[in-house]
Amino acid sequence: MLTQLITATGVLALLTLVPGPDMAIVTRRAVARGRADGLRTVAGITVGLLLWGVLTVASLAGLLAASAEVYLAVKLAGAAYLCFLGIQSLRRPGAVPAPEGPGTEDAGTEDPGVRAEGAGAWRTGLVSNVLNPKIAVFYTGLLPALTPSGLRPAAGMALLVLVHLLLTVAWLGTYVYVLSRARRFFGRPRVSRALDRVTGVVLIGFGIRVATTP
Repeated sequence: MLTQLITATGVLALLTLVPGPDMAIVTRRAVARGRADGLRTVAGITVGLLLWGVLTVASLAGLLAASAEVYLAVKLAGAAYLCFLGIQSLRRPGAVPAPEGPGTEDAGTEDPGVRAEGAGAWRTGLVSNVLNPKIAVFYTGLLPALTPSGLRPAAGMALLVLVHLLLTVAWLGTYVYVLSRARRFFGRPRVSRALDRVTGVVLIGFGIRVATTP
C-alpha cells in the first residue's frame, strides 16, 4: 500500500506542477498586491479543490461528469470567468513600483482593476476552481485508479484529495514567496505592463481552451 501511495503522490505532484490557470491567477494577484494577497488566492484555490474533493468522495461529482448538459454549462461559465480575468489584466495600466525599504514586500498601490475585485483574492481563487468541471473529471476519473488497494475506495480517495491539497498549498505557496521576493522588479511599470499582458493572454487562452476542449 505504501508503494502505491508514493506512486499516486508522484503522479499528483507532476500534475500539480504543470502550469495552468491557477498559476496565472496567483501570478497576477501576487505581483499586483503582494505576498499576502497571493496567499489568500492560494487559500481560495485550495478551498475550491476541497469542495470538489468532498463532492467526489460523496460520489456527487460523478453526476456532473456523467451529465453532458451540466458539464457544458459549468465549463462555459468557467471559461467566461477566465476570459474575464484575462481582460481585466490586459486593461490594467501597470503597477507603481513598490516602495523601497524593509517590510515593504506586501506594500503596493491598489490600481482600480484590482481594487474593483473587492475581497477578490480569496474569491478569485475559489471561483476559478469551483467553475472548473475538469477538476471533477480529474478526481472522478483518476483518483479511483490511484487509490491504494489496502483502503476502502472512499477512504483512499479522501486521502489522495488531502495529498493533492497539501501539494497545491506547498507548490503555490512557494511560488508566491518567490514572486514576492522579486516583486520590486515586477513592480516596475514597464515590467508590470508586460506581465499583465502576458498573464491576460494566458488567462484568455486557458479560457478558450476550457471552452473548446471536450
